This record gives sequence, C-alpha cells and structure tokens, in this order.
Amino acid sequence: MAVSKTDIKTHPTRGNLNVVILCLILVTGMGGLAYASVPLYQIFCQVTGYGGTPQRVDTVDGIELSDRVIKVRFDANTATDLNWNFRPVEREVSVRLGEKIQISYVAENLSSQPITGMATFNVTPQSAGVYFNKIECFCFTDTRIAPGEKLDMPVVFFVDPELDEEKFMKALQTITLSYTFFASDEEPQGQNQVKLDQDAGETADQKL
Repeated sequence: MAVSKTDIKTHPTRGNLNVVILCLILVTGMGGLAYASVPLYQIFCQVTGYGGTPQRVDTVDGIELSDRVIKVRFDANTATDLNWNFRPVEREVSVRLGEKIQISYVAENLSSQPITGMATFNVTPQSAGVYFNKIECFCFTDTRIAPGEKLDMPVVFFVDPELDEEKFMKALQTITLSYTFFASDEEPQGQNQVKLDQDAGETADQKL
C-alpha cells in the first residue's frame, strides 16, 4: 500500500501536538503542587520550628519554671505598600524559662481606607524557634483596621525550659521575636459588592 505525501506530513504534526499536550499537563500539575506546598510548608515550620517559626500551644499548664532568665526582644516591620505604623510597646523583656508573659504591639492605619493585614513571624536564632511557644497572638488571624484607627494587639508566650537541656543553647542570652505585616489579598464580600456597584454605575454613566 502506497503512503501519500499528505500522510507523511500529518503524522509528525500529530506527534508534536501530543508532546505539547503532555508538556501542558506536566506544567499544570507542577503548578498545583507548588501552590499546595505553601500551606504544607507553613504547617511543617509550625510543628518543627524550622526556619525560626515559633510553636503554637493552648496553655502553659504542666510547664515548670526554670531559674534561668533570658531576654526576649521584639521587632516590627511592614511591607512598603502597607501604610501602617506598627511597633512593639516594649522593645525588650526579661523572662524565666517556662514563665507565661504577655506583651503588646500597636498598629495604626495611617491611610484613608480600611485595610486588612496579615502578619508573618519568626524568631532568631532560628534554632530557638522550637522552644518559643505562643498561646495568643494577633498573627493567628488577619487584622482589619479602619482609617485612623489604632489597635493594641497582645501576644502571650513562654519559652520552653527544655531549651536549657540543649548544650548548644547554654550560651543563648537573647531571643528576638520578629513580625512583618503585609496587606491581605482577601477583601470582605461587602466591599467587593460596593466596588462592583460603583463600576456598574460608572459604566452606565459612560453609555449615557
């Protein structure tokens, strides 16, 4: 049976199409895995203290106080596009290992619009992250601040006395708790609806 020139040209084209489809499937799958890896990585850091991520706990019950005292310093940062004044009330406190401490940060919205912010956090040195336990923190949820509003935001924490059992932690004298606030990508549904209504009104005016 003779093979036409049309058949000879068609088969390579189909093969190339299959390769393109396969590549698209692989790229899409890799993108999905990358997206899913972000929350998984955050959970991993919170559980293990990796990267200086403090632990989240419900209570200090059952934790014995130690005589060892260390300093905890507090750092505050904001993204360049977030018009907030964000700072710790106290820059430093001295705490006993196992002692429950409450401190506060203050955030003020300097813009003319309500803004929702989300905070990332870590401690340094990073090796201390697994021993730094937070019971209450504004960073557990997003924070929405009205124009000109100022919020007092408490943090309740303790440093696990097991830190004193690690040889490489014997010389540790200071831990720094650091927060960075970013504008949240999530916008309340009501605000979205207002924006849609405004856009619809502007479109209608343009047609008139």
